[in-house]
Amino acid sequence: MNKESYAFVESGLLGERIPLKVEGVNLTGACDPCNTTWSPPSTITFLKGNYTVSYMAQIRENHIQLAFEEPYNVTIGLPSGLDVRNPFMGMISPGGIATDRENETVEVTWESTRNAEIRFYDAGRLDLLYLFGNFWIILAVILLMPFVLTMRRRM
Repeated sequence: MNKESYAFVESGLLGERIPLKVEGVNLTGACDPCNTTWSPPSTITFLKGNYTVSYMAQIRENHIQLAFEEPYNVTIGLPSGLDVRNPFMGMISPGGIATDRENETVEVTWESTRNAEIRFYDAGRLDLLYLFGNFWIILAVILLMPFVLTMRRRM
């Protein structure tokens, strides 16, 4: 994309643009080094061209949601111990593809999208899901046992 700026914002409750606090901003492209200038409140500007912007920001509630004015290629890397692939616990918005990477990390990519969203989980939450499921299966067996025993006596 032939861009000359990138704004770091998140959507508020009413869809308003709220500046996002980011760190570790890295601009890569056909320049060496790629120089950026910060403009208030949270926009970087650079020479017009096709670049890749990477950054780190705080994540709240195991949920990442990104919205763009124009389509972009988006890649989200999850560190070891986090996952999105169990449909009962995690979620990937349409068009996203989850891929295993080295060191048990997961990478989710979208090509030419205006929206990207994931809900991820850790191993502890997955263990709680299995515990919850086992509890209900055991409860169902206990409640159905008298019915099954009376059906056998009738036959």
